[in-house]
Amino acid sequence: MQVTNSGSVRVDLVGGTLDLEPINLIIPKVVTLNVATSLKAEVQLTPIDNNKLVIISEDYKKTYEYERSEVSKQKLLFSNDFGEMSFVLQIINLFEFQGGLEIKLKSGAPAGSGLGGSSAMGVTLYHAMEKMLGLGSSVTEIVQQVKGVEGRILNQGIPGYQDYFPALLGGVLALRGFPGSVEYEQIYSPELVEFLENHITLVYSGISRDSGINNWEVYKGFFDKNERIQAGLKKIAHVSHLTYEAIKNKKYHEILELIGLEGESRKALSANIVPKEVDDFYFSLKSQRLVHGLKMCGAGGGGCFILTHDKENKPDVVEQIAQTSFKVLDFKIQEPIE
Repeated sequence: MQVTNSGSVRVDLVGGTLDLEPINLIIPKVVTLNVATSLKAEVQLTPIDNNKLVIISEDYKKTYEYERSEVSKQKLLFSNDFGEMSFVLQIINLFEFQGGLEIKLKSGAPAGSGLGGSSAMGVTLYHAMEKMLGLGSSVTEIVQQVKGVEGRILNQGIPGYQDYFPALLGGVLALRGFPGSVEYEQIYSPELVEFLENHITLVYSGISRDSGINNWEVYKGFFDKNERIQAGLKKIAHVSHLTYEAIKNKKYHEILELIGLEGESRKALSANIVPKEVDDFYFSLKSQRLVHGLKMCGAGGGGCFILTHDKENKPDVVEQIAQTSFKVLDFKIQEPIE
């Protein structure tokens, strides 16, 4: 039985990094807000009549072929034999099934975009495997499994949880961590979506990044009692809570300044959060009064960023982006998945 599945990559509005455990349990009023986008990871699984795993990656423009006997748990976990396919193979290895399998993969976002593309691919693949095998884990169980695999591969501290949920739930999410669990609240509304789509532009900088390093520096700094980092994360938590309240009270125009304030607070965490090229471009737009704020996506350092602006300024913002090496990534916010 052939199975297809897709899952949204996210754009984080506010509260990233606060999804690292146990920071989310130490700082009060922690909430992370993100949206599920029309940029989607896609998976197609087809059982085949041999004992091979054949992975066809549209992103790498390559086909990878392995005998099932090659892909032992020992080699998967303790060797570098599988390179960029290690994540995919480790997820597949979580399941027991007979025979061969062809796996076609397409990422929903550019590599290193800061949109959580690998995490979205992970849960989308896991969910597809469950469909094929007739299994039915909960959202939380799927996230825990995939987050564990990704954390082991990244080997740079604990990964955050926000990237996984939009691919499974869609919509606009408010995420809060508790001991042993994550609470997700669907705050989607057509009015909110229309506002966000008209007042936010997503931009891909093309600048390479390493989210694990940025996250680890902040994480380590927090527990080393670095006052600047601790104060920065507390400010991000405060702004994120205000953003959540503005959305709940339908004071949508307040969101634009708050996202920008979150972005400014994030810059204080590390000198590497906002690349100079991005900062210079934002300063130019700000001096023309075309934008309200800027926030790097994910851990920052490169990849994507969002600009908030008035609806009538969007054409001018897009036109000026076109004159740079940056690229607008058009997207729509997806409805909640029932």
